[in-house]
Amino acid sequence: MKRIILLRHGQSLWNLENRFTGWTDVELSEQGREEARRAGRLIKDAGLIPEYYFTSYLRRAIHTLQIAAEEMELDWVPVLKDWHLNERHYGALQGLNKADTAVKYGEEQVRMWRRSFDVLPPLLTPDDERYPGNDLRYASLTNDELPLSESLQDTIARVRCCWEERIVPALQAHDTVLVAAHGNSLRGLAMMLQHLTAEEIMSVEIPTGRPWVFEVDDRMNVLKQYYL
Repeated sequence: MKRIILLRHGQSLWNLENRFTGWTDVELSEQGREEARRAGRLIKDAGLIPEYYFTSYLRRAIHTLQIAAEEMELDWVPVLKDWHLNERHYGALQGLNKADTAVKYGEEQVRMWRRSFDVLPPLLTPDDERYPGNDLRYASLTNDELPLSESLQDTIARVRCCWEERIVPALQAHDTVLVAAHGNSLRGLAMMLQHLTAEEIMSVEIPTGRPWVFEVDDRMNVLKQYYL
């Protein structure tokens, strides 16, 4: 039996301010740091020993992993950072207050941007300072890979690359791996693990800082899943 632990990063400063974050590299709040510490304690107390870590290119996920690993006394475990695990890119909404945006565009429009499966938020333009092509960490990406905005469907499509090419091989080599990432990228992994439909994944909400454990067989069929 294999185990994959999904861990959504703790509360970020922009979560606290109710702002669209996406690929903006925002730090954890103090509550988020405490959530990460608690996650590490829960994993350790459950007797789970991750042998390989995955995370995104964004510091709120990276720091959640680092804090949790320190609590588990497993700081030495190898880590693979992959931009495919980044949060969904919210395009021109990034940095905007969600409540103010709802007043400007209407609650129904904002709900569609946030909760639909295939609707894109407003696009950035390449000359916008928020465009990821301006960020050194994405220098190796092609123009096709650099998003101007993403739907949940787009996000899940790129997460699938990491799942098939990196996470599954790691699970075949190790008994337990941990993925510290974001609400939407982790929904993508949950969708693949549980073979959920587009309609079913829309109702999945993953709490921050709460380890979600999937026990799987050698063919990645889920035998059991539970939160710690």
